[in-house]
Amino acid sequence: MGTWSRFMSKKFVSATAIGVSGVTGYWLITRNGTTELTDRHTVLNSFTTNYEPSPCSLWDHNWDHRDPRSLVKPLKKTEDTEAQKEYLKEVEKKKGRATRHLILIRHGQYNLDGETDVERILTEVGRKQADLTGNRLKALDMPYDAIVRSTMSRAQETGAIIGRSLPHLKFKDCSLLEEGAPIPPEPPIGHWRPEASQFFQDGARIESAFRKYFYRADPSQKEDSYTIIVCHANVIRYFACRALQIPAEAWLRFSLGHASISWISIYQNGRVSLRTLGDCGHMPKEMLTR
Repeated sequence: MGTWSRFMSKKFVSATAIGVSGVTGYWLITRNGTTELTDRHTVLNSFTTNYEPSPCSLWDHNWDHRDPRSLVKPLKKTEDTEAQKEYLKEVEKKKGRATRHLILIRHGQYNLDGETDVERILTEVGRKQADLTGNRLKALDMPYDAIVRSTMSRAQETGAIIGRSLPHLKFKDCSLLEEGAPIPPEPPIGHWRPEASQFFQDGARIESAFRKYFYRADPSQKEDSYTIIVCHANVIRYFACRALQIPAEAWLRFSLGHASISWISIYQNGRVSLRTLGDCGHMPKEMLTR
């Protein structure tokens, strides 16, 4: 055998040995370290080493206490076929068929120098903002059923101006929707620190407003509904957090423009979708204020 042939033969044997040892090594690692390999190839969230949902991210399907299964007497004998059929029949009766859409509008720019609510009326810019939002809602051409307004002056005036574009709608006024301090924000800010008593009073009222307007449709509702609610930035931001089941303390991290549109949909199965938050795309640059 020539020198070249002997050299190539040795190379082939060496490569084969390396290949076999590599396969053997992989087999041993796979056999003895299955968990380690599995963990190494598991895709984790980019911001944490935890791949299980955190407790605060888990969805409560009965958040409005209208989950059909919670409205029906539970089965006593799960092995009873007839009882199971009757139970499922009753659950089906409690299921909604429509989606509830809540169109949340912040009031327009108002007079910050007013000492009382009566004096805190819209500025000229605020009235133009409300008019633009009314035109936008009219252009969207959705089957609105009512305009619900906070009883504070700036929300009342904003609602009235929007109503000019939607003259067929009736007004409903609700004091629960008034501005306030819903819950101590996290992180806190130095220039705005209401007393604990204000959070205690306002928080209970604003939470009551949330429970009054946010819930899945009743089984008797056959068509989707679209309700316009004209209120305030703090209230809308708190509503968004509560509806999405994210920590309510995060509400102050959102910023809403005057006369902006936020749209939240509550589906038949209790799931919630934030379609838009603080939309001001219908306004020219000079009308954008916060």
